[in-house]
Parts: sequence; structure tokens; C-alpha cells
Amino acid sequence: MRIALAGVAALALAVTPSSAQEHKEMPPVAEQIGPGGRPVGADWSRSPVIAQHGMAATAHPLATQVALDILKAGGSAVDAAIAANAALGLMEPTGNGIGGDLFAIVYDPATGKLHGINGSGRSPKGQTLEQLLAKLDGADALPPVGPLPVTIPGTVDAWFAMHGRFGKLPMSDVLAPTVSYAREGHPIAPVIAMYLERSLRSYTARQEAYPFEFGNARKVWFADGTAPKAGDMFRNPDLANTLETIGREGRDAFYEGPLAAIMVDYLQEQGSAFSLADFADHSSEWVDPACTLYKEGYELCELPPNSQGFAALQMVNILKNVDLSQWERGSPEVIHYITEAKRLAYGDVARFYADPEFAAFPEELLSEEYGRERFALIDPARATPEFGPGEPKLEGEGDTTYLTVVDGNGMMVSLIQSNYRGMGGGLVPPGLGFMFQDRGELFSLDPAHPNAYEPGKRPFHTIIPAFVKKDGAPYMTLGLMGGGMQPQGHVQVLVNIVDYGMNLQEAGDAARINHDGGRQPTEALAGPSADPLGTLYVEPGIPGATVEALKAMGHKVEIVSNGIMFGGYQAIARDPDTGVLTGATEMRKDGQASGY
Repeated sequence: MRIALAGVAALALAVTPSSAQEHKEMPPVAEQIGPGGRPVGADWSRSPVIAQHGMAATAHPLATQVALDILKAGGSAVDAAIAANAALGLMEPTGNGIGGDLFAIVYDPATGKLHGINGSGRSPKGQTLEQLLAKLDGADALPPVGPLPVTIPGTVDAWFAMHGRFGKLPMSDVLAPTVSYAREGHPIAPVIAMYLERSLRSYTARQEAYPFEFGNARKVWFADGTAPKAGDMFRNPDLANTLETIGREGRDAFYEGPLAAIMVDYLQEQGSAFSLADFADHSSEWVDPACTLYKEGYELCELPPNSQGFAALQMVNILKNVDLSQWERGSPEVIHYITEAKRLAYGDVARFYADPEFAAFPEELLSEEYGRERFALIDPARATPEFGPGEPKLEGEGDTTYLTVVDGNGMMVSLIQSNYRGMGGGLVPPGLGFMFQDRGELFSLDPAHPNAYEPGKRPFHTIIPAFVKKDGAPYMTLGLMGGGMQPQGHVQVLVNIVDYGMNLQEAGDAARINHDGGRQPTEALAGPSADPLGTLYVEPGIPGATVEALKAMGHKVEIVSNGIMFGGYQAIARDPDTGVLTGATEMRKDGQASGY
């Protein structure tokens, strides 16, 4: 097996006393020593989790345990996923919450079908692009904070849509564990503590450029003027009351009842155009996932726009035209092809991906023939300075959490949920304990763009759950959170498993790349891209010789060591013959995969 990833072992920087004195301080202990040995597998990874009756993998150990408790109480995988998602909204507010949106893929063993749900919210129906532009007062993009980037929170409606079709336990029971943790408190996890500190710094800085109401958010998370630290007990009684009301009174309590009135009154006070009717009219949409064969019987399945899921399918259709396994996994050739495939796919993302109710998606983009045409544009020896979108035959014009649960009956849930950038746009409705998302920031202000802002429209969405079939049968749930990292992350994990034989945990722990830049879905269609080549960010586990070779090929490469921009991965695979479950979780987060 050709795996030239230096991995965590290469991250151990041997620092001598003389060099430490030269730099005035010793590096952290974790950088003075490498990993120990393992009897099996890569020494930069650990064993995946294996169980039989049920499994959950989330970004927080307590949320994973909440999901398992729901399964043991007789709940379905959907019940457990909703319970874990609610817990993460409390425990990982830097990545998600009920002020955001949700997408999920559910495999139903009773019917043998994959079901997708698009739980994304829309813009105000009573506000035109011209009216929005007047509020922006000459700005060429929506701000990251305040009332203007807010879209309807879609998560709660998506919970009830999923629960109505696949749930077994009462919603009050499903939300009860989080209600208890919110009232009684839970200790803050280390990575989340770091993100909370970053969030406070970010909001403080943005208040100068974009003045917005932040007092309510301070009361909930930063009451003493600082962010909670790892191990600090954190309580959110306002969120406990909100979830208890939702569990008792149902979906309408959030979108039509007193909770909706509080939200709308607050948003209007901040200058938003949302009305009670906008909230009452919101609904999720059941959609059909699309699947694309990679090789060796593995099919990647993703959700359609307004999400970016199909970008991963486009990458698969490009990369299936080359045998990556002929090179070592950490070689410049492999990383070059993955990067160029991403850049080609994202050229189409920026041009064609939008709310399908307003702009039809060109199905030709997912054809194998189109994938071959795009692959032919890749120069195997050089980075192409700029890739534009393709020319299909048209028929018409952050931060995130990912979790997965599989139950003993074989129901499999792949769920992703987010407030978009950081914790959201900074606005917290009084007394409700959650922050509104700022997803509307992803609208384009170019009226000719398919993703242009319009009344009652869903913006382009970055969050995507994934599913993998093997030989036509359901095989694996998969997600890798983190903005534009997500499609390329899905593909990197698939390549690791299929082309290089890594197990589920190794496939996620292996060093990643994240190409950023190129044309964006928020840019105007006319005119040059602000950053056509973009930057290829790599983790230190990518060999130094590979980095230098990529630079010589024309890539702009930067090494980033903190793991933040490379996403957060969870996965569960189910053996179709035995029902045995294998799970993996992200080393770059606080998470846990566990089963019973």
C-alpha cells in the first residue's frame, strides 16, 4: 500500500535545548514527542469503533451518549440524531443551533430507499433586492453579522418533518436530555472552548465595522466578559425553556406561536424585513439524493442544490478518469489531480448552484461524459491559472456540525447542521437562548446570477451530508464539516478508503488538503474572479518534498498546522451481511464515536 503521508509522526518537531533557547520558549509538549507504536494500522491513527446494536458519531462525547441513550430507550436512528443535534446546539454552539439550517440523508431499511431532506430557510418575502441594496448603503456584499444576512431558521421544522416520518419516541422525550443539560449544566470541551474564545474576539472586532446588537449573546455565552474555558460548567436555561416548549407544543410553537412572535419582534427591531407570515409559511423539502459511481462498486450520494453536494459528485466523475493508486497517497501527482478536480467543479458551483425553485440545475453537470470533458482540461504537470465554468446545455437558468447515527434495524442517518459563519450573525432573540444564522451572506447581489438575492429564496448552501453505497447496497454514512472544505473532504475520504485501503478512522485522520479561492457563488457573473488560482492549504502531514513539487507545478501552497480549516469528520459503516457497525470520529474536534 502506497501511503506517503507523514501524518502525526511527521508533526513531532524534535526541539533541542539550544534551539528552544534560540526561540526563547519551548514548544508545547505535544510537539516535542511523536506518537507511540501501534500493533496494527497507521501510527498516526487509532482504531475505529466496532459495535452491533447501534452507533453514533458526533462532535461531542456527551451528544454521542445522548444518542445512544435514545436508541436504548427504543428510539429510531432519526430520534437519536435529533436528540444529538439538540445536544450539540447547546454543547457546541460555535458550530450549530436551532437558529440555523439542517440537511440530512436517511436510509430507511423498511423501503430500501434513501431520503433527503432540505431544511434550509428563505429570505423575507416582503423585501426586494433593490430594498436590500438600499439598506446596504453601497456595500458590495451582505455583512457577516446583524439582521441583513439572517434567513429563516430551518432546523426545527426539519426535525419535525423527519420525526413525523421516522420517529418512534415523543419529541418531548427526544429533547429531554438536552433540556436537562441546559438547566443543570455541562463542562465545556477543549476544542469548543477554543472556538468560543475565537468567536468572542471576532464579534468584538466586527462590532466596529458592522454595529449590531450583541448584548443578548453576551448574556448567554460571555456574561462575565470572557469566553467559558475547557472544564467550566455552562448552563443555558433560556435554551432549556425553548426546547421544552418545542417538545411539548410542537413545530408550530416555533414558527407560529409565542416563540415566533418573540423572534419576529426582535428581528424587526434590528431592521429586518421578516414577518410572522414568513415564519408560518416556512417548510422543509423532501428531496432525492443523487449517486455517482467512483470505482470498485463505491457510489457517493449527495443532496441537490441549493446545497453544494453535487460538487463532490462532479469531482468523482472527474477523478474516476485517472488511477490515483499508481502514486503514493502523499505524492504531488495525487494532490494535484484532487486540487484541479476541485477547482473545475467549483467553477460550475459558482455559476450554476442556487435554489432550484428560482434557477434550474443543469443535470448534464453530473454526467460521466461531462466529467471526462472536464478531466481533459487538467494539465498533469502544471496548475491551470484559471478554470471557468463549463457550458452544459441549459434548460433554464463557516462552521458546522456533522453527526451520524445507525440503529439496530439498519436505519442510517447522515445529518449536518449549521449557523453558517461561526456561531451565526450575533443576534440572539431575548430569552430564547440561541443565535440566528447568517446564511444569507451567501446570496449574490448580482441580479443576473442564479444565486442572486430574491424575496422568499434560499441562498446557496455549503453544508452537505453524504452517503456511500457499495455494490448497490447501503454501506456508509459520511460527513466532513467546514464550508467549501466539505465536497473536497468527502472525496478525499473516499479516495483514502477506495484507492488506498485505509480504514474509516485512518481515512479521517490522514492529513488533508483544502483548496480555497477561485470564483465564488457570491461574485458577479461578469468580470474577472478576485482569486482565480486560489490557495492550496495543506496539513503538515503532507511531505515537504510534495509541497515543493506542488509549488514548482504552479500551485500557491501554504502549510497550516492547527487543523481548523480542514473540517470535522464522522462516519459509520454497516456490514450488510452481519449488521456489524464500524464508526470513526474526527481527531480535530472533541468528538466521539461509540456504540453498544
